[in-house]
Order: sequence, then structure tokens, then C-alpha cells
Amino acid sequence: MSPKAPIGYIDIRVFAHATEDLDKVLTAARNIIPSDLVDTVTFNKTGLTGHHGNPITLFEARVKERNLVNSIFGKLCSGLRILDKEVLTDEINQHLDKGNLYMRLDKQSAYLNELRLGSTDPIHMRIHFKKHDIEGVVDICRSFGLLP
Repeated sequence: MSPKAPIGYIDIRVFAHATEDLDKVLTAARNIIPSDLVDTVTFNKTGLTGHHGNPITLFEARVKERNLVNSIFGKLCSGLRILDKEVLTDEINQHLDKGNLYMRLDKQSAYLNELRLGSTDPIHMRIHFKKHDIEGVVDICRSFGLLP
């Protein structure tokens, strides 16, 4: 991974519902981060209330440090399955907005240390690129292997 990856920051957010083990949900989110750097990312914990009054916990982190951002992006690029990369390519316009790439990763797979796209109760990622045009972001994603 080049130290010149043009990414400003990465946001990671995940919700833990009342029926879920908070430690397991946090482990799933941390598994997106390279294991040697996981202790350098701090997740903030916020208590929320669901539509029916059920407790929900939100874990979120913003990663700005360049080497850490590059490492997380590198793990995502190398760890995402080719099928998911093809789906992301086909739907790229739905995932990009104003220099941000929005991705949802399967929480259960992440807990098992596998990176897969998922839409049901996912881990939300926002990768903020310094370039804001769609073509520029797509070119960057292709050059780093996130898109085939």
C-alpha cells in the first residue's frame, strides 16, 4: 500500500442490538483493522433507544492517521472477495457521494475475520477521499485493487 493513498479519513460504525453480545460486535468491527494496529483505534460507545424502546449501542470510530488509514484500506482491498468487488463495481454510483465511498460489511463475517459486503445489520464504513469526482475515486479504488 502506497503511503500516498489519497484518503482523508475512514469512519467505522456498527450497531449492537439488545440481543447481541457487545464484545462480539466490537470484535467484528475491530477485525476490519489490521491486527497489529487494532489497539490504536478507539471506538466511542453511545447508548441509543430503538423504535420500540429497545436499547441499542452504537460503536463508532474515525481514523485519520495516514498510516492507519492506508493499512485499513489495504486490508479492505486485499481481503474483500472478488465477487463482492464485482458487485461494488456494478453498483459504484450508489456507493459514492461527494468524495465518500460508503460500504456495508457483513457483521457476522467480520466477526469470523472475513470481509464481505452485507446489507442486513452491517458494519458501516465511510472512506473519505481527497478527490471528490466519481471518476477520480473509481480510479483510485481500481489502482489499489478494491475494484477489479
